[in-house]
Amino acid sequence: MNILEQTDELTAQEIVDYNKEYTFFSWSAQGKLNPIPVTGAEGVYFWDANGKRYLDMVAQLVNSNLGHQHPKVVKAIQDQAARLTYISPFHSTEPRARLGKKLAEITPGDLKKTFFTLGGSDANENAIKIARQYTGRHKILARYRSYHGATHGAVALTGDYRRLASEPGISGVIHFLDPYCYRCPFGWTKDTCKRQCINHVEEVIQHEGPDQIAAIFLEGVTGTNGLILPPDDYWPRMREICDKYGILLIADEVMSGWGRTGKWFAVDNWNVVPDIITTAKGITSGYMPLGAVIVSEKIAQYFDDHVLYAGLTYNGHAISCAAAVATIEAYEEENIFERVDEMGKYLGEKLEGLKAKHPCVGDVRYIGLFSGIELVKNCETKEPLDIAPLKNFLIQNGVYVFTFKSILIIAPPLIISKDELDEGLAWVDEGLAMMDEKTAD
Repeated sequence: MNILEQTDELTAQEIVDYNKEYTFFSWSAQGKLNPIPVTGAEGVYFWDANGKRYLDMVAQLVNSNLGHQHPKVVKAIQDQAARLTYISPFHSTEPRARLGKKLAEITPGDLKKTFFTLGGSDANENAIKIARQYTGRHKILARYRSYHGATHGAVALTGDYRRLASEPGISGVIHFLDPYCYRCPFGWTKDTCKRQCINHVEEVIQHEGPDQIAAIFLEGVTGTNGLILPPDDYWPRMREICDKYGILLIADEVMSGWGRTGKWFAVDNWNVVPDIITTAKGITSGYMPLGAVIVSEKIAQYFDDHVLYAGLTYNGHAISCAAAVATIEAYEEENIFERVDEMGKYLGEKLEGLKAKHPCVGDVRYIGLFSGIELVKNCETKEPLDIAPLKNFLIQNGVYVFTFKSILIIAPPLIISKDELDEGLAWVDEGLAMMDEKTAD
């Protein structure tokens, strides 16, 4: 019998087997995978086909900010599907109108006009096009410890190892070093720091030719590359440098936006207005695919008289826009960002306690409900510790997490309660005690 003709529900093993045999999974050697067969989710939990419950301590891909199955967003999707599922992006719709206006209201400064995409990768892809068309320049700068997406241009912007398999990528991308204070690439400590990470950027600009550079792409807060928080003067100084040379400053807020740091966007923490914001993920809380490229009024006006050479079949998709409007309304009506401030302080205190307690914890970094625990074999040498046993331990015990090299990312849904957070951190505490045995005396 054909799979599509089956009427009985698949078993847990069939779900896994058919997924592995007939579909590809991201960033993985396919034969080594053992995916969880998920059948349901609600709030901060999801369940597999065997009924096992998992506490979602990383909001899936740091996108389920409202948690799972929020009734307001689910209803908005259902209602819009009943009215209008799809119309060509050359037409206008009410959800697109409402969302565009709302984005102009909540983004900083004079950011005003939005080009819609289906996710973060193609948001960054189209931001490259817009920056190059607007400035007439070709080169783009981005950091080494960055992730900007998987499409050809976005993965070229990406600085980490995921870029290498796709090279040669698009031309004109130059990478520079990061403000990674725990592992300063320039050899400084927090006490001796001379902000060479900032001076270095201007030096790269001089070498590459300021009049050749269209834009600098920066994640609001570096996410999947280990939750790297910039010094407080980093973003303001980047704004100054870009203004000095007429370079566009583009904030990739795909992961760090939508209340993750307690603000609409991470750059709001430093009162910086970029020329362009790219975003996705939390804009719909992951319920529907949607990304956005939001540009300043000056850039928008340029394209009044110049053709915008960018287009997508699903630009401004009605159901996705309706989901985004409902998501933003839920953020406001439920005072979600105020909760993030409170819960973020609580999470920070708990993480500092884990650092003081466990020799395997070299550093903890956090802003809002966006945090990382970096594991080391020795706190003096900072030699990284293999984190795989900790990840396996947590998932086996029903705590879903994300890791990058030796760093455990903790970024739960923004609706998480203290009791639920304590539940997850108790297992992290137990797992770290196991990892302490692997550290040097």
